[in-house]
Amino acid sequence: MDIQQQDLSYFRLRLQELLNNSFPEKENNQKFIEQRSSWASNAYEGAFLSGNPIEYCNDIANNILFEGLYFSRFDTVFQVVCNEFDTIMADEELRPFALKMFPVCEPVFDGYELTDDFANRIEFEQLYTELTGTIAIWIEEHGLQ
Repeated sequence: MDIQQQDLSYFRLRLQELLNNSFPEKENNQKFIEQRSSWASNAYEGAFLSGNPIEYCNDIANNILFEGLYFSRFDTVFQVVCNEFDTIMADEELRPFALKMFPVCEPVFDGYELTDDFANRIEFEQLYTELTGTIAIWIEEHGLQ
């Protein structure tokens, strides 16, 4: 296996892990995964062959690999579930419940311009409050099934 292939699989695995954990809506998008991994691998190789330090090569590759993936809608829903509803369900039920609530909460996100730094902006508190309300109403109407 040549270095290019090794780098490609490394980047693919890193991206897949992030998607599995934080972007369930993208975790099965093989075209996205292959394209991003390939771009990151090529950027790393180009930077390395140009004589740049490894840290710089990694930074360039990571910026390409994770572009637009720094703010996670799912992580936000999961955070709300863990912080606001953890007393009404067991710890092992939190993530599955957040996955169930994710499509229910999707329309709430449409009212916001979500950027990579959105979690640090004042609008995040409003989003958090809206998500909490959406989930509370859903639980009231459907129970915890």
